[in-house]
Amino acid sequence: MNNDINRIIIIGGGASGWLTAGIIAAEHINTKLPAAERAIEVILIESPQVPTIGVGEGTWPSMRGTLNKMGISETEFIIECDASFKQGSKFSQWSHAPQQTSSMKQPSCDSYYHPFSLPSQFNEINLAAHWQAHKQHVSFTNAVSFQGRLCDQGSAPKQIITAEYECNANYGYHLDAGKFSQFLQRHCTQKLGVQHIIDHVEHISSHDNGDIASVTTKVNGSVAGDLFIDCSGFKSLLLGEHYQVPFIEQKSVLFNDSALAVQVPYDNEHSPIASYTHSTAQSSGWIWDIGLQSRRGVGHVYSSAHISDDNAENELRSYLLASMTKAQAESASLRKIAFTPGHRAYFWKHNCVAVGIAAGFIEPLEASALALIEQSAKMISEQLPRNRQVMDIIAKRFNVKFQQRWSQIIDFLKLHYAISHRDDSGYWRDNRDNSSIPESLKEQIMLWQHQQPYSYDINQTEALFPAASFQYVLFGMGFNSAVPKYLSQAEQDKALALFQQNSQRSQQLLKVLPSNRALLDKVKQFGFPKI
Repeated sequence: MNNDINRIIIIGGGASGWLTAGIIAAEHINTKLPAAERAIEVILIESPQVPTIGVGEGTWPSMRGTLNKMGISETEFIIECDASFKQGSKFSQWSHAPQQTSSMKQPSCDSYYHPFSLPSQFNEINLAAHWQAHKQHVSFTNAVSFQGRLCDQGSAPKQIITAEYECNANYGYHLDAGKFSQFLQRHCTQKLGVQHIIDHVEHISSHDNGDIASVTTKVNGSVAGDLFIDCSGFKSLLLGEHYQVPFIEQKSVLFNDSALAVQVPYDNEHSPIASYTHSTAQSSGWIWDIGLQSRRGVGHVYSSAHISDDNAENELRSYLLASMTKAQAESASLRKIAFTPGHRAYFWKHNCVAVGIAAGFIEPLEASALALIEQSAKMISEQLPRNRQVMDIIAKRFNVKFQQRWSQIIDFLKLHYAISHRDDSGYWRDNRDNSSIPESLKEQIMLWQHQQPYSYDINQTEALFPAASFQYVLFGMGFNSAVPKYLSQAEQDKALALFQQNSQRSQQLLKVLPSNRALLDKVKQFGFPKI
């Protein structure tokens, strides 16, 4: 078969379906032409009865470029999706359990930031080597970046006079996943030419060569297509159920398989909004805390093999006591989410490719889920096969790239656990057990005991997490890496100058940047200037 690829069918809505539809449509649909004359059709089929999984999510800075390319107003997005600004993640109690922190000599190990801004002049000098001599006096993040201090003060990453998507400090978003999906649906159907069918898929028909020919819906009948994108979530209707592509469990590496989520109101409409995701380690998992405009999204991710649901619930309600009365914490309505950590053995088979949870899901640490959706949809769009003849070549490339990316994510997330010093439960001891650590990560950890992570360790052009991300986690958690035997005087002088510049830059920004709450209030009142 050498048919042209003209009709793209997306099965499933939610963030994965609508982001994928929007990214492809923005690049390939000319909405100035009548529908009958367009070279590409994008049709999204969404069941009327399947709720979205999202409970309040974080994005990476890449989302700014994605939304901008789709022609979305940042002002409109922020207002309609209850969105706030995210400048990174803060990790608390990951290195030592709370009862151990009082005797620690380095309090910075109990709490650290993984900011979105790279260390100063990261591609020219590895400041990690020079920070070692100063680590008793300043945290790694504060030495090499100004963003941790902005997060400490609750500062926004920009001013109201800053144009949409531009910034003083790199940022992503916190958003309401349900509102985000609805917002994307309206934008894609009204402005990007995406066709929307609300219906149940009841049957899948195939060509003789194994390609999907069409799906049969309950009300609208048969819908034919040339390329099918599976965004059906945990069901994985096409790739998992129809093609039976194996699921590769990762529970032996990343133990967490359950979550309890809750929506937490602010004390009042003027309550501060944190400009970071706060992750606080627990006995057998961790608690996320995400600040939206109107509320906080809080949840406990944990391993059901190490803690019961009841005890996990008690830990979450105990956490809530810091910002709620006992009665409020005890009565808060929790939502249980169960999942199997892992991913499909491959993601593109015949003329079907999976995006989002249909391709795989692991715990939300470091907010990689939406980023993977962006990356997947971007590659599909940019490499959209012109005809069936070349599709298998592109599918092969896609599978290789995303097998690598899943491995990279798993290694990076496991690093947070593997180098912890916590010894207060079997969960943390099991996480440090060599049998649960991938060989690729063990090799890196061994190397990093003798030299600081840098560009040779991570393929900067392909990696989802740059070497700087590994530095922030390693040195934030008190990892010991040998000081280089020799550092040139010129480099030492340059490093000291950059440390001073970071400190000065943070003070300058703290004077002019509003709080996260104050900027969001102004956005609703005035909006950002258009680029």
